[in-house]
Amino acid sequence: MNKLNDIRNGEEIGYENGKFIWHACEICGKERWVLLQKGLPSHLKCTACGRKGKGNSFWRGGRIKDNKGYVYIYVYPNDFFYSMTTKDRNYIAEHRLVMAKHLNRCLLPWEVVHHKNGIKGDNRLENLKLLSSQNEHISDSLLKREGGKLKKRVDELEKRVTLLEAENLLLRQNSRVIYT
Repeated sequence: MNKLNDIRNGEEIGYENGKFIWHACEICGKERWVLLQKGLPSHLKCTACGRKGKGNSFWRGGRIKDNKGYVYIYVYPNDFFYSMTTKDRNYIAEHRLVMAKHLNRCLLPWEVVHHKNGIKGDNRLENLKLLSSQNEHISDSLLKREGGKLKKRVDELEKRVTLLEAENLLLRQNSRVIYT
């Protein structure tokens, strides 16, 4: 069994020429043989961790937006909120992260963070509301949607009443002109 910082020639371990060191990835701790260059390991991260986060050539600061308008934040494995990440990625929905930091705890999977103004990219704390379940979120959304439909209908009816009142006024004025 290899021990950390063991050094071997490449031929001994089935690699090319050169010296290799048994080294642990600085992020995940995975141990592997790494080429020595000027007495130091050539790569401090394993291949998988090197592709994630700042090690990736496509890194843009760890903030991405999906096609539905939600913003996601990259979180490293040693972060307190890492348990809230999606299964195959190291990202957390920003609105959930903002609420979790405000509460100083990880959110439970069934807890829902609702955007009060309906804008999914507006993740200010004053625009977020923690709901205890998806059912509560659905009923809140339906209520808001129905309220919006009712408001639209009331606006339409108010315009119609205004037009009818104006038409009625014109009819009265015209009838006075005819009879006088």
